[in-house]
Amino acid sequence: MTETLSPDWRRAPAETAADILLEIQAVHIRPEEPFTFTSGRLSPVYVDCRKIISFPRARRRLMAMGTDMLATLAGAEAFDMVAGGETAGIPFAAWMADTLDLPMLYVRKKPKGFGRNARIEGAVRDGARVLLVEDLATDGGSKLSFVDAIREAGMTVAHCFVVFHYGVFPQSVTNLREKGVELHGLCTWWDILAVARRHGYTADQLAEVRAFLADPEDWDARHRSEIA
Repeated sequence: MTETLSPDWRRAPAETAADILLEIQAVHIRPEEPFTFTSGRLSPVYVDCRKIISFPRARRRLMAMGTDMLATLAGAEAFDMVAGGETAGIPFAAWMADTLDLPMLYVRKKPKGFGRNARIEGAVRDGARVLLVEDLATDGGSKLSFVDAIREAGMTVAHCFVVFHYGVFPQSVTNLREKGVELHGLCTWWDILAVARRHGYTADQLAEVRAFLADPEDWDARHRSEIA
């Protein structure tokens, strides 16, 4: 008799990535005690992909899914080098470069101000096709600067990979696309919301997250008045 496998035996990569981030507590949902961002804005959610550095098995799974995604969307031989943005993107670029068996670079936010005054660290190769890697993407602003630095160094970049993409700021995709760069993320907030109930979050908590994602300014104003 042929065994029939459950349709859930192999889940979509986005759902798996969301589960991993929730499992290692890289994603926090706390509307009852909002987080305060550096901008001063209140938020019911906080994402800390740096947590991944402490979980090697989770990291290997995420990088494997990332390489599969890139092979499908960009091509198996689409890149010559991998570059990470200072500082959060550096470990992710190192893992991805190792997985892809490619040389790695990292890109400074600004020239270091002495010596070669370089923004790119590593062995630059003229005309190399570079994959830009970061931990996450919100509005995509920092990525634009990194893309400029890579191109000014004589290399090309057409793809950027992140583990987590907020998925609520259209400019994160459109601004990069205007520069000829496609943004690829393993999962977004919508993937997190799809699996968060099995990690103990309540329907009311997730409703607050949806309200925040729909209008962050309004959510901030309402909860700021409650705190006051």
